[in-house]
Amino acid sequence: MFRYMSLDLNSILRDWPHESGSIKVRKIAGLDGREKLQLRVDLGVLQMELSGRPDGRRPHNCESLLEYHQKRAARIEQKGEAYQLTAEQCAELQQEGIQYYHRYLSLFQINDFEGVVRDTQRNLDLFTFVTQHTDREEFSWSLQQFRPYVLMMNTRAKASILLGQGKFAEAIAEIERGREGIVDFLQQSNFPELVSKSSEIAFLDEWLEEVKAKRPLSKLEVMQREMETAIAKELYERAAELRDAIRLLKTQKRA
Repeated sequence: MFRYMSLDLNSILRDWPHESGSIKVRKIAGLDGREKLQLRVDLGVLQMELSGRPDGRRPHNCESLLEYHQKRAARIEQKGEAYQLTAEQCAELQQEGIQYYHRYLSLFQINDFEGVVRDTQRNLDLFTFVTQHTDREEFSWSLQQFRPYVLMMNTRAKASILLGQGKFAEAIAEIERGREGIVDFLQQSNFPELVSKSSEIAFLDEWLEEVKAKRPLSKLEVMQREMETAIAKELYERAAELRDAIRLLKTQKRA
């Protein structure tokens, strides 16, 4: 007997309600046996693959449209010819970039920072590729305007990995490097005044201070503070011992 299958999604949406101001993400088991990523949005659910192109498609038998155009460009440029993207191709690449944006935003919510690094770097490569292969500044800027945000997310993911490993000094260096990358980009753009207005830079500055405040002191820093305290208390013999120990430690680090 034929059974009618309803296509109505209300039961799914009712069991997983949207909450304004929050990003709700979950992993589910797909019918193909692979895990999928779901993002709850106000009018429904976005479902994405965890690797490859988020919608699971393989345009022109490539992992993505970007990869397809990169391969074509390489072949044409080997012949000494220029590879130029059309307006339609730029629009298609931008739409594909939005898919990766949704996925790295979702991955960040579940602390899959390696995936965030992968997808943000992929979109940064997209921005660069389009800029290199179009003479139309408006096509380039339609993507490049998002570079500060993607750089910030890339930096957050890389630094979060390092913080999870207890590598505070490396995380601080990563945050500073990401911040400088945003500054350099904005200064070289047509809108250098955006440096002082950048919410991405402001966020990284604030996060940097938080990380520095939580960072445990190194052995050298502890000894230096002890030496300063000894001097303040006029314990000069102890201060001299600490001074010699600090010199020895610095020498060992340089060796």
